[in-house]
Amino acid sequence: MIIALVCDQSGFNLKEEVKLLLQSQGHQVIDFSSNKQQASYLPGYVYPAAIAVSKDKADRGIFIDSVGYNSALIANKITGLFAVACQDTLCAQLSRSQSNTNILCIGSQLIGLETAKEIVNTWMTTEFRCDQEEYKANMESVIRISEKHLKPLFRCEIDKQERYIDQIMTQNLA
Repeated sequence: MIIALVCDQSGFNLKEEVKLLLQSQGHQVIDFSSNKQQASYLPGYVYPAAIAVSKDKADRGIFIDSVGYNSALIANKITGLFAVACQDTLCAQLSRSQSNTNILCIGSQLIGLETAKEIVNTWMTTEFRCDQEEYKANMESVIRISEKHLKPLFRCEIDKQERYIDQIMTQNLA
């Protein structure tokens, strides 16, 4: 699976560990973060990573900031993205099995490394229970609401972000 990974300065160390974990499991990681542990403008990193997932350049995203909520707020503004902030494995499991989330947001100031690894493992290995009619119907309703109220991004903005995403992907593959 291709995973878009991003963090702010507070999540840098945790992001590095999550990156190693994902790579050890055979996932391709596209890191949209700054390579430094310096103050960063979170939306500037989260937005292109979120676009990568929405445009199917990445299968899922894992975003790490101080509490996880800011990344989720940004990602949930984009059509087709379903982001959740998780602090435990139950949340991770339910968010995938019942809600088919495609963005996991983690708060580096709320959880430690081992808990983060457990959350990531649970979220990555849990499948959406589309065979259960209630979950499928709920997600179809959420998608209809999203399509009704979220407008598609302007084509010129998408083109600009896709060029940036392609540049990041090339750097990560080199």
